[in-house]
Amino acid sequence: MVRLGMVDNRLSVRRMNANLDQLFNEIGAVLLDFDGPVCSIFAGYPAPQVAAELVDVLHRRGIEAPPDLISESDPLEVLRRTAATGDQAATRAVEDALRAAERRAVETAEPTPYGREVIVASRQVGFPVAVVSNNSAGAVRAYLAARRLSTHISSVVGRAYADPERMKPNPEPIRQAVRAVGESPTRCVLIGDSLTDIHGARAAGVSVIGYANRSTKAEKFRAAGADAVVASMREIADVLVARSNA
Repeated sequence: MVRLGMVDNRLSVRRMNANLDQLFNEIGAVLLDFDGPVCSIFAGYPAPQVAAELVDVLHRRGIEAPPDLISESDPLEVLRRTAATGDQAATRAVEDALRAAERRAVETAEPTPYGREVIVASRQVGFPVAVVSNNSAGAVRAYLAARRLSTHISSVVGRAYADPERMKPNPEPIRQAVRAVGESPTRCVLIGDSLTDIHGARAAGVSVIGYANRSTKAEKFRAAGADAVVASMREIADVLVARSNA
């Protein structure tokens, strides 16, 4: 049985997408977040386990983590919190451990349904595609190579080494991706599944599509200024495939 609230949310997402086709009329390049629109990087190597291992890195260095960090489930937040202490050696140690974990994680990452189709159809339309991620570029490239997607991707912009302040929502990596595809910001659209993507895109001056892979995200994305919201990457793939067949 489908709950009424779920139906209402899907209808509101469809209304929000009334301008999705128009949005693609106005852009010349597609930027993709990685963890979410392309795959679930920690599907087989859970993020809470990775976060706990990063806290162990701190413990092995004689650093006592506060209780809220010990229970943190987001590896990127462990990195942010470590960097915020100003201990550069510890930050580099956590960064190195996280990069190694991400490379391991992509071996069991779960592809996002229709994420591949969005990438391929974008290229068929003639849009260059760049991945801009808070994950490490090495992990992203390893995933793309394993899934035979590398030839479809113009550029990968990953996390700056041991400098989490430069991760999204900081617009810098998005601006790097814009330069890499050779378009103006107003001619690019970012597809992302988090508020950091929405806020980063707005600050970089690019359009943004919120991929609401959980129903609770849709209203938050609209409130944050997403140009469109989709519940499935298929909605984007369908628009692109229609354009390639026109």
